[in-house]
Amino acid sequence: MGLEKTWRWFGANDQVSLADLRQMGIEGVVTALHHIPNGEVWPVDEIMRVKTQIEAHGMRWSVVESLPVSEGIKTHNADYGRLVANYQESLRNLGKCGIDRVCYNFMPVLDWVRTDLHYKLDSGGEVMFFDFPTFVAFDAFILKRPGAEQDYPPDIIEKARKLAQTMSVEEQERLAYNIIVVTQGFIDGVVDGSAPDYKKLFLEFIDTYKEIDADRLRQHLAMFLNDVVPVAEEYGMKLCIHADDPPFPVLGLPRIVSTQSDLEWICDQVDSVSNGITFCTGSLSVNRENDLPGIVKKLGHRIHFTHLRNNVFLPDGCFHESGHIYGDVDMFPIMKALLEEQQRRAEEGRPDVRIPVRPDHGIKMLDDYSKAANPGYPLIGRLKGLAELSGLEMGIERMLANS
Repeated sequence: MGLEKTWRWFGANDQVSLADLRQMGIEGVVTALHHIPNGEVWPVDEIMRVKTQIEAHGMRWSVVESLPVSEGIKTHNADYGRLVANYQESLRNLGKCGIDRVCYNFMPVLDWVRTDLHYKLDSGGEVMFFDFPTFVAFDAFILKRPGAEQDYPPDIIEKARKLAQTMSVEEQERLAYNIIVVTQGFIDGVVDGSAPDYKKLFLEFIDTYKEIDADRLRQHLAMFLNDVVPVAEEYGMKLCIHADDPPFPVLGLPRIVSTQSDLEWICDQVDSVSNGITFCTGSLSVNRENDLPGIVKKLGHRIHFTHLRNNVFLPDGCFHESGHIYGDVDMFPIMKALLEEQQRRAEEGRPDVRIPVRPDHGIKMLDDYSKAANPGYPLIGRLKGLAELSGLEMGIERMLANS
């Protein structure tokens, strides 16, 4: 039994249609109700409208990515009661409609960070790049966040200072806009481009965490889990938290989903199979201390969704994405561990045998240059990755069957 082949689809505005996905051999669609504002209830009729569209093309709505966790839940502010009640109601409505996987994250303010959305590979393809000194230049010398210079190593600060001095005003503005607005726009970011002073508004969101360290953010996550996991259990649903991207503190904000011990702590807060994780090789691998196959072997019973992609690691904490099976992440033992976990589930008679997997991000290549797409989500590059991962999977399946 292979892993369930899924694809992230951004709805009616996505240039890749459901009919295209069916031709590509996709079994499960990963999507969300992007038009509903964060914190509001997802109504049954809207869920069923999208579910019916997907099923009409011979696929299933495999995973919700994401049902956004509002900042008021993460900070546990005065609006927490309303926000968590709405989240519970959205889960109930999804459960009533037969949707059983929900991916979410608990990253403060920014969901993910890259400094270059169009990094050229020697092949001519484009990927996304995270340059740590450039990010620090944005934080300390463009955004000018109070205290930023104390949050990073002195040698990185000095490199960042020199970088900022060489940038034109236009280059500084482009970097800030990409980090704050462009990378977050299609995932319901906290700041959109319509704000008259988007950098000032962004700083205000960061400031809401001035009294929240990692321990307190963990307390807030534990309270959230205790409120929502029972609802998921009632409807046989699986919640799966996504790792921090990148898996280390940025902007002075705490990060609590970055290591194996973080994931173990989360699973321990509510001892339920409904409280699980999204296993993302792209995010977790950036923390070089993470043993990715080891995480699957230790926590495989709680892995309900998988993102597979690769990275190339560079000095100073920099990295760029590199497609799916080629790079510094050895995908063979990871894929093998996932298939062994699925086999264990089948042997145990678990009802949730399937493990949805999607090719995460991809190299912009060939006809991708003539199409509009969200950052990191080209058609051809992801389809190439899907084919590569499928070939690797088939080879390992045959090996396991003959062992």
